Amino acid sequence: MERKRETARFPSRSVCSPDGYLYEREAILEYILHQKKEFARQMKAYEKQRGARREEQKELQRAAAQDQVRGFLEKEAAIVSRPLNPFTPKVAPGEPSDEARAGSSTGPASKDKDRALPSFWIPSLTPEAKATKLEKPSRTVTCPMSGKPLRMSDLTAVRFTPLDSSVDRVGLITRSERYVCAVTRDSLSNATPCAVLRPSGAVVTLECVEKLIRKDMVDPVNGEKLTDRDIIVLQRGGTGFAGSGVKLQAEKSRPVMQA
Repeated sequence: MERKRETARFPSRSVCSPDGYLYEREAILEYILHQKKEFARQMKAYEKQRGARREEQKELQRAAAQDQVRGFLEKEAAIVSRPLNPFTPKVAPGEPSDEARAGSSTGPASKDKDRALPSFWIPSLTPEAKATKLEKPSRTVTCPMSGKPLRMSDLTAVRFTPLDSSVDRVGLITRSERYVCAVTRDSLSNATPCAVLRPSGAVVTLECVEKLIRKDMVDPVNGEKLTDRDIIVLQRGGTGFAGSGVKLQAEKSRPVMQA
């Protein structure tokens, strides 16, 4: 009866993922909803760009067909014989014409180079900025810490046992020891390895799990049978000590000589 009264007085506001990451219920639910809205927005942009690319392909096909028709008409017009102008000077096969000589002085290579280079003050030479190709977004909502798929049904409600049931939630903030193991009543801290029992959501120490709970594999809070999947080891944050047991990775930046 006393345990039920404690649970009602301190409602569960924390949930944990199957990998043991602890979240506030409202925060993780808001995150999941935000990810779903973001997927809808990205999917809409992807479909819009996909439709624009289809229209662009159709325009290119129409332009290619028009070029073929235009080339055919030009070849047809070139077949018609035209009278030669007797006053046009003949050019020897090895000598360049006057137009070719005039063009060589200006340098056709330099003209081609100028056309290849982008110019931001001439409209015809301004480089065209193309939109980045969007990939099809994934519908899977991932855990913000582990990156694995996460669903609302995978979250487990976590219930911490307060050290003193007579103290309200505001009074617990001023205390260094706030919660204890639900079975052994050992105090819990950031350096204490803990686990959550999925059927009841109770938080116990790993020492209690190894020495007491694994013998019978029964939840001591509600008496339900346990499996290895029902025992979720909570992830702990760093404490500043090298032996805290948390896997941390640090990167050190330093100057490097370059050739």
